[in-house]
Amino acid sequence: MTGAGAPRGAVRRRTVLGGAAAAGFALAGCDAGGAGAPRVRRKGQRITLTFWSWVPGIDRPVDLWNRRHPEVQVRVEKVSAVNGEQYAKMHAAIKAGNPPDLGQIEFPVIPSFLLDNGLRDLAPLGAARHRGAFLAWQWRQSVFGPGIYAIPQASGPMGLFVRQDLFDRWGVRVPRTWAEYAAAAEAVRRHGAWIETFAPTNGNRFAGLAWQAGAKWFATRGDTWIVHLDDEPTRRVADFWEALVRRGLVKTIPDRRDAWYRDLQTGAISAWVGASWGDALLAGNAPGTKGRWRATPLPQWRPGERASANWGGSTTAVFAAARYPRDALDFALWLNTDPESITLLLKGGYGFPSVTSGYRRAALDADRDFFGGQPYGAVFADAGAHVDTSWQWGPDVDALFQDLGDALTDALADGSSFRSALAKVQRRTVADLRDKGLKAEAGG
Repeated sequence: MTGAGAPRGAVRRRTVLGGAAAAGFALAGCDAGGAGAPRVRRKGQRITLTFWSWVPGIDRPVDLWNRRHPEVQVRVEKVSAVNGEQYAKMHAAIKAGNPPDLGQIEFPVIPSFLLDNGLRDLAPLGAARHRGAFLAWQWRQSVFGPGIYAIPQASGPMGLFVRQDLFDRWGVRVPRTWAEYAAAAEAVRRHGAWIETFAPTNGNRFAGLAWQAGAKWFATRGDTWIVHLDDEPTRRVADFWEALVRRGLVKTIPDRRDAWYRDLQTGAISAWVGASWGDALLAGNAPGTKGRWRATPLPQWRPGERASANWGGSTTAVFAAARYPRDALDFALWLNTDPESITLLLKGGYGFPSVTSGYRRAALDADRDFFGGQPYGAVFADAGAHVDTSWQWGPDVDALFQDLGDALTDALADGSSFRSALAKVQRRTVADLRDKGLKAEAGG
């Protein structure tokens, strides 16, 4: 296949993906073709851009944009964010040649879209001029070699949400360490409830827990990816949750589904290891528990530490096939930097802003009444300051998450160890990268 039909600025298969030292790899395959040449909108010309997103309340800032920009209208199409359904739909649309103009894409899966040649390089459009508006480590999530492939929107520093009323009633201490968390799980179970669920298909959360423990799933050596999903910190996390599962101290139902929401409402589940964007999720799906929740830092592996991690983190990306990429970039920048847009996004519960300014700290407490008046944004602000920003995502993480979910689900069904699931997923990940023409090795 040739690259003759590739749009200017599309990802090239020779793009080097890797860290700041450019110790990445050459992508194998062919250029994206058939998208047609990008266009420059004429003065006075009216166009409509499509935007796929799952962010709650995203319609409100988009409506504001549309009122202010009658010539460039944006149409939001909601996509499901459960178990990677949105990405399967996006990849399918890229392959079919009909993706939207813009999409909500999380930090971990940007490299997967580069493998598809699915995203437009925004560097030739001047995106680099805006890097100073964003937190440096989040800006770097979308930078590979000289290319810039998305505009950061929000991160997801992690914490622990607890039903304070139930913990108080049962005399359960809010855990500060994972050992205390296990003790709390046992105490909660004695009262007929569960502390929460271990959702085997939620690879993104599991990655965050491993990240907090000090794991390093991906690294580069020269042009080779080093994959180490079963390193010691990840095994520690797997052992911990497997012990809770085998002792019946946590449920294993999927989170963020109807049954889980019912358990939140009834108190059958009394806590949740979540991320900053979980405030809106809890408030919107468990309204009958208003005033009873509190946010607290993640439990630590060693007393006195303050390690945190990131669950998710989103960008606004422009697809390679976008016909008016400059207008799409203008919208992506406005959406994620305009103070009024950020205020609306915060009210909707989009996460922790990637911008360095343009909002009031108090705005982070959008659901303060739901949390009994707690200024809970401070919990996640502190968590965000203690995220290990050296964590590196590798290519095809959405496939990795699918494999991890399958392997952990199998382990729950057949009684095999979570460690064996990690080893299996590591082998599959290395093989998957090699099948895509990349150099990959298992970490030692």
